[in-house]
Amino acid sequence: MEYDVVIVGAGPAGLSAAIRLKQLAEKKGQEISVCVLEKGSEPGAHILSGAVMDPRAMNELFPDWKERGAPLNTPVTEDRFLFLTETGATSTPNWLLPGCFKNHGNYVISLGNVVRWLAQQAEAMGVEIFPGFAAADILFDDHGAVAGVATGNMGVGKDGEPSSEFQLGMELRAKYTFFAEGARGHLGKQLISHYQLDAGRDPQTYAIGIKELWEVDPAKHQPGLVMHTAGWPLDSDTYGGSFLYHLENNQVVVGYVVGLAYQNPWLSPFEEFQRYKTHPSIRGFFEGGKRLSYGARAITAGGLQSLPKFTFPGGALVGCDAGFLNASRIKGSHAAMKTGMLAAEAAFDAIAAGSGHDELHAYTSAFEQSWLHEELHVARNFKPAMSKGLYTGTLLVGIDQVLFRGKAPWTLHHSHADHECLRPASEFEPIVYPKPDGKLSFDRLSSVFISNTNHNEHQPAHLTLKNPAVPVTVNLATYAGPESRYCPAGVYEYISDSGSERLQINAQNCVHCKTCDIKDPTQNIVWVTPEGGGGPNYPNM
Repeated sequence: MEYDVVIVGAGPAGLSAAIRLKQLAEKKGQEISVCVLEKGSEPGAHILSGAVMDPRAMNELFPDWKERGAPLNTPVTEDRFLFLTETGATSTPNWLLPGCFKNHGNYVISLGNVVRWLAQQAEAMGVEIFPGFAAADILFDDHGAVAGVATGNMGVGKDGEPSSEFQLGMELRAKYTFFAEGARGHLGKQLISHYQLDAGRDPQTYAIGIKELWEVDPAKHQPGLVMHTAGWPLDSDTYGGSFLYHLENNQVVVGYVVGLAYQNPWLSPFEEFQRYKTHPSIRGFFEGGKRLSYGARAITAGGLQSLPKFTFPGGALVGCDAGFLNASRIKGSHAAMKTGMLAAEAAFDAIAAGSGHDELHAYTSAFEQSWLHEELHVARNFKPAMSKGLYTGTLLVGIDQVLFRGKAPWTLHHSHADHECLRPASEFEPIVYPKPDGKLSFDRLSSVFISNTNHNEHQPAHLTLKNPAVPVTVNLATYAGPESRYCPAGVYEYISDSGSERLQINAQNCVHCKTCDIKDPTQNIVWVTPEGGGGPNYPNM
């Protein structure tokens, strides 16, 4: 199938790109064909974010978004920031908070519902959206340019052979192909390697975000309250913290973010999150409430100095596939939308001029001149500073963001990829986590159940090992099997079998967070696309 532009991923970046292409075509009185592939069962099924949205990009894409019914329903009414100890909490006065933690004018949203709304707008403009189709391979032309993508074959058995339900994948070819897969995109990762797009850049760094949606006692509900914490339960050397946002309809989203550069292999981000909810200053929000949904997702958080070159012959990376998130503001959806729009404008002009399969240098130039580049430049020192520990990092961020307002005459750098940071288990004491109580804290399997995750169990496992011996000989022997702890879905499990250990991969549980692909110490685990339509089905996340 031939299109002018093919977009991989129906998230905020991909859909904003598709919409902008159609808007420009209508304005200029021209035709442009646009296709969006989405591996989830519907747009929004795999979308998970905090989220507090800065509406700046939405204002540019749809100045009349309120009249159109965009689901930005809850303006932020109050910011709180707490430093937690095991039993206490210290509130930071608002006048001391740097600007990145002030959310006046922003909205508490379900990004999944915003994406569903964007998909409706795109389809009404003539964008073809194919949910349930995973882009599995990149197509190249004879000159080495990206020429499109191929979707995965359906109905392949565990043995790798076609079953009675086999359906051949499709080739979708385009003049330009945008990759908007989110953090650690399967194809984006290949493109960065193939074209050496990260040459001369700092190593990319990531975090895992784990989130729950709750319905709480109406008496405890404060629509628009935005609360963040740092400190307990993590130690002061580990980057991370919580978010707790009050939506409409007595719903509260709560989550925990842990930087994946942590050193202690005994650490479990999932258990740290469950423990956090039991804190005296936190538990009161949820007592008497009901947990509705659960999910997890990696976050690309390196910032401007880790941003790869995001154009190549025939295409571009947009949104979190490249890493445009502003870690200091804990916001990426507005950045994803803006980069999608910038890429669309560059591609539209190129197609109108008769070009195709070349490099969209105009996208790079437009980003460098945009408000987004200025915003990310102001935030560039936040994540490197916080990687130096809670207390030193907080001091450095205060100097950078309050004293210099993000315009300090220096730039801090990342020196190691996350998987290089894990140290041997023998250097640490095991962490004993409390058992879940089933009211505030929960186990992994009951959590995965309410993520509505499902995969065709007859397909080959999409979590692959370069060397099947490494999990036991290296990961278990040296690091005490960290994949059984950093995975938030119980995918990886060490089993004693006839006196020896083996790694069991429960691929059916996978919520597509990509943490294993990032944190595995030898980079032996490779996440590949499962059949389209598999994975979580997140409501209101």
